[in-house]
Amino acid sequence: MQKVYLSRKIYFSAAHRYHNPEWSDQKNKDVFGPCNNPHGRGHNYELEVTIHGAIDEDSGMVMNLTDLDRILRDKIMSQLDHRFLDREVDFFKSRIPTTENIVHYCWLQLESEFRKPNKLFKLKLFENPELFVEYYGQTIDL
Repeated sequence: MQKVYLSRKIYFSAAHRYHNPEWSDQKNKDVFGPCNNPHGRGHNYELEVTIHGAIDEDSGMVMNLTDLDRILRDKIMSQLDHRFLDREVDFFKSRIPTTENIVHYCWLQLESEFRKPNKLFKLKLFENPELFVEYYGQTIDL
């Protein structure tokens, strides 16, 4: 059986403020710079979702794109698009909405949707064309 990797990109806009309440205002400004703006800062994010699985012999597809689009719309777009992340999304009320934490949130939202025969392989989140993170779901002991 052939294993194929299928990727789909989606785009969402969201605002955030990087702020650690344990730190002084000056330390937050020094560490986070413009991302510490009390009024927020917005980005147009690009999320690339990659799943892998066997090609279905009847359909010739790894997954029906209509199903994939519905999952991405329900689990990511409806939660993050046009939101002020640390004010509107519970996950970010206790976490700084960095690109790293956003991609982790996306993984948690999507992971259970892709079980056999397809599995979530990788997420790649672009904050802008020069900054992106990749996440494969595994934890790392440092």
